Amino acid sequence: MLLMDKVCIIAGAASLRSIGYATAELFIEHGAKVVVTDVSMNADVLGSIKTSIEKRVQRSISIDGMQCDISKKEACDALVAEVVRLHGRIDCMVNSAGIVRSGPILEIDEKELNLMFDINLKGAFFLCQSVLEVFKSQRSGNIVNVASLAAQRGGGLVGGSHYAASKGGMLSLTRSIAREFGALGVRANAICPAMIDTPMLDGISEERLQSIVEGIPLKRIGSTREMAGACLYLASDLAGFVTGATLDVNGGTHIH
Repeated sequence: MLLMDKVCIIAGAASLRSIGYATAELFIEHGAKVVVTDVSMNADVLGSIKTSIEKRVQRSISIDGMQCDISKKEACDALVAEVVRLHGRIDCMVNSAGIVRSGPILEIDEKELNLMFDINLKGAFFLCQSVLEVFKSQRSGNIVNVASLAAQRGGGLVGGSHYAASKGGMLSLTRSIAREFGALGVRANAICPAMIDTPMLDGISEERLQSIVEGIPLKRIGSTREMAGACLYLASDLAGFVTGATLDVNGGTHIH
């Protein structure tokens, strides 16, 4: 098992179709002590997550769930403090929380822009900032941020320019953390998914989706389980000498 007894926070895990949920499931399979968080987390959502994972692993599991609006710094601080109170430490944080919107640049108003940046960039910054306080005192820790192909190609196959900009900022944040905290034993990396089977694809017509798939060298969309595998690699000691990296998980959509 790659994460035996490691304490891992996974943000953005409320939906059973999300990358966050799939990551929680895979991390538990590899022995991690998982805390899932989401703005919509409650007892019912946590119950559904627990039941679904237990069905997958065929055993009873222990998992904590906490509500957190990552766009609020005080909420991130409270989340991290509670995890430390419960488990005594934090070994890894995977941030897959985020929203996607599309639209031409000239039609994006300030309200829409602020919403995108508050969650996708400020939220990532606050969550990383809060957990880095713990990592600094521990002199160890690991961050995996879930960015997007949109950050690399300038606009997504689904998201608009404001989405791309927010995820581009996340990549720069990840690299900055890697440089600043590497000497303290902290690693920070990101994955860039593209066209993954999550609720973010629900608004795309079957015809549009098929045309996009035709342009992917592997000729299919990716699964959340495959994204979770990338997160597992970066979170584990297998990637012990990897920091500041961006791992493309896109089926060959963006080869550079």
